[in-house]
Amino acid sequence: MLGATQRQTLGNASMGDRPHVLELNDRAQHLFRLLVERYIADGHPVGSRTLARDAKLELSPATIRNVMADLEDLGLIRAPHTSAGRIPTQRGYRLFVDSILTWREPTLFEISRFANDLKRENDVRRLLERTSTMLSEITRFAGLVMVPITEQRALRQVEFLPLSDNRVLAILVVNDREVQNRIIRTPRCYSPAELTEAANYLNSAFAGKDVRAVKRDLLAEMSAARDEMNRMMETVIEMAGQLFVDDTNGKDYVLAGQTNLMGLTELSDLDKLRTLFEAFNLKRDVLLLLDQALSANGVQIFIGEESGYHAFDDCSIVTSTYGPEGETLGVLGVIGPTRMPYERVIPIVDLAAKMLGSALNSLQ
Repeated sequence: MLGATQRQTLGNASMGDRPHVLELNDRAQHLFRLLVERYIADGHPVGSRTLARDAKLELSPATIRNVMADLEDLGLIRAPHTSAGRIPTQRGYRLFVDSILTWREPTLFEISRFANDLKRENDVRRLLERTSTMLSEITRFAGLVMVPITEQRALRQVEFLPLSDNRVLAILVVNDREVQNRIIRTPRCYSPAELTEAANYLNSAFAGKDVRAVKRDLLAEMSAARDEMNRMMETVIEMAGQLFVDDTNGKDYVLAGQTNLMGLTELSDLDKLRTLFEAFNLKRDVLLLLDQALSANGVQIFIGEESGYHAFDDCSIVTSTYGPEGETLGVLGVIGPTRMPYERVIPIVDLAAKMLGSALNSLQ
């Protein structure tokens, strides 16, 4: 069992405190580590008999049950439903990650794969996409990389096609290669000729300019000449007002492997998946979370509700800042369940950040 002094210290720690301030005696820490590792490995609640077998210590079942009861009182483990076994809580995972976890160094194969694959890319966007894909493939979770905030996204061409029910398909070409398709809902039906005229104006007036500046410059130009606006310009304003929407101050990220999350037991609930994928599609919450990670150099770990966003309550997000030597351009990371093999995922994210930074450095 925990010593009396330790129990008092632990018991008085508020749930908002960082759990790494807690101190377990050697026996409690050993059993807690075994419980967390066993649960991460197989996903089943861990009972006292399993711990007794794994611990390889001369401990009676009663002693192990007492230690587990202490750990549960401290909010580090809990019993799901009516199961006799226990699983780690968010607080337990935080203690495990901060105080007990030992990283497992990436293999030579993983290191060479990052180095060789990223070396082949000479385009920034392709480099980010490849990094995100490798993060996903190696960890079996979702990988994401924030697009460098310094990268300009130049408008090359826009085309509007009429759809039914007052909808318009907008086809946007950015930076020569990137093609985006968006559906715009309009208050009235626009003819093909009106849409072509609006697209021709935007292409002639704004091709080559940063996408983030198009709406701003267009609205400024229109306000200066509002009295002279004709019907065509009203169409342009309507289309551009919805097409060039920027809720993230020009920030973006590339995501790969999100379908990996669909096969995980912890995230199999349809409502949870719907909420999570809506967050991926809207991007705002993800980018705000990445902004938090951007403000601190190195690896950051958000476990469950620590992210502050409901969509990620059942997820852990491991991030790291990246950039060429001496410079931070963005954040990359992995999104998975709280039951994540942290000892493997954390060093992979750290490796990816270093390799991406090195690759970006070679492009300068």
